[in-house]
Amino acid sequence: MKRRFEGILHSQGALEDFAAQLAAHATADLIIYLRGSLGAGKTTFARGFLRGLGYHGVVKSPTYTLVEPYSFDSGLVCYHFDLYRLADPEELEFTGVRDYFNAASICLIEWPEKAAGFLAEADIDCTLEHHPQGRKISLTACSVKGDRLMLQSQPDELL
Repeated sequence: MKRRFEGILHSQGALEDFAAQLAAHATADLIIYLRGSLGAGKTTFARGFLRGLGYHGVVKSPTYTLVEPYSFDSGLVCYHFDLYRLADPEELEFTGVRDYFNAASICLIEWPEKAAGFLAEADIDCTLEHHPQGRKISLTACSVKGDRLMLQSQPDELL
């Protein structure tokens, strides 16, 4: 079953809080695709998600570095990818991209369509869109793990 959720988040803070609540139920070996146009809130979602995992430092967009790692005392590493500037998906092979997808990591991937065929499949596919009242968020579970996370976090109760 592909669990789906759609809702409106009325502010940047609400988007961060939403992502933090989702992260509160997340475990390692998780992949979330973040889709949307420029300025739709993908990095804001990543910032909130990292806060929900317990990260309190600066969360920067890895637009030029492609990936930014965030390590936690538990051994978990969350990799935040921004593939906007990726010219060719094969460039990812030179970064050792396959090593990032492992049982001890969570991967948040902005612009996953830029690397089609070179990424592991998403557990949750998240799309953010501009909306007159803030941001529209759509989540789709793409795996049993993604479905379980959405069930546990009950996103419809987070608005």
